[in-house]
Amino acid sequence: MDVSEHIGFVVSEAELFAAAAESGDLGVAVATCPGWDMRELVRHLGLIHLWAAGHVAFPHTDPDDVQLHTLAEFWPNLAVWPDDADLVNWYRATNANLVEALKAAPSDVESFTFLPAPSPLAMWARRQASEIAIHRFDAEAARGVTTHFETAFAADVLDEMLSGFAARRRELAIEAEQVMHVHTEDTDEDWYLTIGPERIETSRQGDDADLTLSGSAEELYLLMWNRAPDSSVTMTGNTDLMTVWHGNVRIRWS
Repeated sequence: MDVSEHIGFVVSEAELFAAAAESGDLGVAVATCPGWDMRELVRHLGLIHLWAAGHVAFPHTDPDDVQLHTLAEFWPNLAVWPDDADLVNWYRATNANLVEALKAAPSDVESFTFLPAPSPLAMWARRQASEIAIHRFDAEAARGVTTHFETAFAADVLDEMLSGFAARRRELAIEAEQVMHVHTEDTDEDWYLTIGPERIETSRQGDDADLTLSGSAEELYLLMWNRAPDSSVTMTGNTDLMTVWHGNVRIRWS
């Protein structure tokens, strides 16, 4: 997907997220984000939008130049959490601000990045689309709503996890290298992850695997983000490898 497509999902996923957030008590627990309620989830996602927009609109190559304490310098009216009555509308405003920053940025903008992508702008647009999508799932799950993603989008953000985030993990709790093959049945795509004690390496081509996971792009996206049970996909081989994944590949805001 290109930047404009990702920006489209930044918009559409955000509205679905906001709709779920405002459909009930903000104090409801979000089981997929242990320790958080809906209020904290909305605050988190809005804060992430401001942080991402800061990198795009005020580009720096040093990540320390755009931190939480600098957001008020960029957007003083947004870098404050409002009361519950205005919280979801505040979230919508942070999302609109992000969309404006992404659309206004030159295609060759140079800024800090932390995942592989064709350009910094492409990374930030994709990262934010995926961030909203997974938290849209969290919000809808807290409301008892079943989440569905467009197939091509699900495959795209699955690739972000497998080709991007997975490679950032270090010191894995595994004694020897094993290979996990992830296959999307609806888009016919493949990822081969070599999981070892010190790193995960991902290739789009491979052969033998210790464990093969097969399912729809949506099912695999949720599974690899630790949002769905192993039973949601077909597994063939050493299923203990999924225990290693669940215990080591967890994305947290720090």
